[in-house]
Amino acid sequence: QVQPVESGGGLVQAGGSLRLSCAASQRTFSGFPLGWFRRGPGPEREFVAGISVSGISTYYADSVKGRFTISRDNAKNTVYLQMNSLRPEDTAVYYCAPKPYGGTYSDPSAYAYWGPGTQVTVST
Repeated sequence: QVQPVESGGGLVQAGGSLRLSCAASQRTFSGFPLGWFRRGPGPEREFVAGISVSGISTYYADSVKGRFTISRDNAKNTVYLQMNSLRPEDTAVYYCAPKPYGGTYSDPSAYAYWGPGTQVTVST
């Protein structure tokens, strides 16, 4: 399959944790940086986190820094997003994608092969 598939979303209370996973074929992920984005009530896709090919370098939106952790397992062609201290404003559909194009990690146009997303809902 070319498209990644996200999983691990659900309903959680504020302050809780979730771990999202995103798997794809080796052809889709191998050799590319990866990123997580989210779409809340608005139309725009918001950058959440990015990770380099090796996994050594990671990047985060200010809104999630210190609470979320991105990681990847290249042997399993999977990228993860550990989300702690969740807040109601984190409620969104979360997407992962490889980054085959130039541009910053926060630029959605630098990514391709978006997955269908997984819903995360944080209640008060």
